[in-house]
Amino acid sequence: MASRGSSHAALMDEIYRGQRHIYDLTRKYYLFGRDTLIAGLDARPGMRVLELACGTGRNLAKVGKAWPGARLFGLDISAEMLKSARAALGPKARLGQGDACSFDAAALLGEPAFERIVLSYSLSMIPEWERALDQAASLIAPGGSLHVVDFGDLSGLPRPAARLLRAWLARFHVSPREGLPAAARRIAQTRGLMIASRRGPLGYYQLHVLSA
Repeated sequence: MASRGSSHAALMDEIYRGQRHIYDLTRKYYLFGRDTLIAGLDARPGMRVLELACGTGRNLAKVGKAWPGARLFGLDISAEMLKSARAALGPKARLGQGDACSFDAAALLGEPAFERIVLSYSLSMIPEWERALDQAASLIAPGGSLHVVDFGDLSGLPRPAARLLRAWLARFHVSPREGLPAAARRIAQTRGLMIASRRGPLGYYQLHVLSA
């Protein structure tokens, strides 16, 4: 029997085998808050920046431009997405295939911890998203931080618009995590981290920073 992780990897490959070619072109119209997260990273030269569920590598490429000298790392469960990421980033980033809920960072990426960790619109696609969030928090280096952006509660949108968006997202196995703020606070408290949270316009997105 296939493991839950391998089943999810197969599903992601099925979804993105064709979608990866147009992913960045289409997602820029509704994945808001990503560039706000990148602008707030303060990733100084030499800092290790890891994006979990890095997809096409779009965010890591932008991190490299915004914060020159940062060392880039990416992990994704989808071999199909990693094809795009490797093509986009080349030798500028070290990439590995793995499950964000459970992976050996030192074995896959050559580093046990990271000064900056990014989860961008990924928890809404990960079935065991709280495990992934806690795994990310466990990899924060001393003085480092975890930056999370994802869909919010959408409460500021007109109800018909919110329903249409949720239905559209469900086609891609995306589910906004309304429990994310509470989970982020709980994980921060358990791990002795500070947390700062921000609600995007109309509740469209939520942004959380957990700092060591």
